[in-house]
Amino acid sequence: MTKTRHERLAVAAMYTGLGLTVIATIVPYLDRATTHLLADHVRAGYPTYSQTRVDTAVTTYLVLLSAIGAFGVIAWLGTAWAVKTGNRWARPAATLMFILGTSVGLTGLLTKDTSGETGLPPALGWAGIAPCLAGLLAVALLWRRPRPA
Repeated sequence: MTKTRHERLAVAAMYTGLGLTVIATIVPYLDRATTHLLADHVRAGYPTYSQTRVDTAVTTYLVLLSAIGAFGVIAWLGTAWAVKTGNRWARPAATLMFILGTSVGLTGLLTKDTSGETGLPPALGWAGIAPCLAGLLAVALLWRRPRPA
């Protein structure tokens, strides 16, 4: 069981991160159904692509982002469980998951493809960074020393 206030707050931050991860995973599907930011971004970077190739690229991104989101959900649930059950390895594991998640988020936000543009439109890239903020808070809380009574 979680023992300290910081651990309880860290678990709450982890569940917030879980929610943000689910939202970040759903956003590209909402985009495909509404604004078409991703398709427009691919089309702008590759103006010679046919509509079929643009659709294929968008579908590939959706599969990739869904897999990343699924791994993120597993990581959030696993680290929250580890903290709640008081496992000794919870803090290092949460820190490692934060580093991995932030690396993946920054890769999606900043990596340029062969067109010279970022692979994802900025709005979708930033959506992938949002869960990292909850992860930063969770890790900071886990490593914070309890105040003396």
